[in-house]
Amino acid sequence: MRKSRFTEAQIIGMIKEQEAGMPTAEVCRLHGLSPATFYKLKSKYGGMEVSEAARLKALEDENAKLKRLLADTMLDNVVLKDLLGKS
Repeated sequence: MRKSRFTEAQIIGMIKEQEAGMPTAEVCRLHGLSPATFYKLKSKYGGMEVSEAARLKALEDENAKLKRLLADTMLDNVVLKDLLGKS
């Protein structure tokens, strides 16, 4: 997945600017992103504080690691079953 060029703190700052009354088009122009990207980020980070966003990132990383471990284990099981079945 492509890494964002903005940190979680920057994204939350942009959302807070828009919520404070600055027009969305102006926020997008100042920060150099499209309105579609802004609303996508707002749907993910809206209502969060910086510490919550950092926790979300840590949980997403941990989840990805666990999914890889599960896939490796399942693959090992399939290989072992194939070996035992052919003997």
